Amino acid sequence: MTKKIIAISTAGMIAAFAAPAMAQDAKPFDGPYVAAMGGWDRPRANVPIGEPVGKSGVLFGGVVGYDKNINGAVLGVEGEYSDSTAKKTLDNLIVPGDSARLKTGRDLYAGVRIGGEVVPGFMLYAKGGYTNAEFKGSYDNGVNLFSGKDKLEGYRLGAGVETNVSGLLARLEYRYSSYGHYEDTGVKPRRSQIAAMVGYRF
Repeated sequence: MTKKIIAISTAGMIAAFAAPAMAQDAKPFDGPYVAAMGGWDRPRANVPIGEPVGKSGVLFGGVVGYDKNINGAVLGVEGEYSDSTAKKTLDNLIVPGDSARLKTGRDLYAGVRIGGEVVPGFMLYAKGGYTNAEFKGSYDNGVNLFSGKDKLEGYRLGAGVETNVSGLLARLEYRYSSYGHYEDTGVKPRRSQIAAMVGYRF
């Protein structure tokens, strides 16, 4: 009986000393993660004549990803689904009393990022990848209502800061997306976003 008690006590002491050591040896910013996202969205379109058309809204969505810490350099891949409340209504475009409405839809993103821990627990990073965004439009001239949607492809670039504490992560980043130049209309769609994310790293 005494031997069993000594064995259990020894095992407990070993576990108590091993747990902090394992925590210290664990690499920061390494492994898979999930996070919820919210923030500010500002889609805009440069037009051939007049001021750019745009309207701000609330950004919301989620992100999943995986990072690998290689000797202090963090390389990662991530995917994101987001949407926005941004919309714009224009009146009296062609005839008195008519109106056109533009609204953002879902936005899919897949990309990579690279960063490094600048101070303990905080990482600076840059990111880039492919984005596919949906935009919805409608026009009402008082007699007929026309509506439709289009999916625009482009690229996204961004940078931010992230912190991890006991598996919980928090991130703040700026992102810029461009959806090309449509020569038939001269329109250049783009958007700027500030996103905050809170999640968990496994």
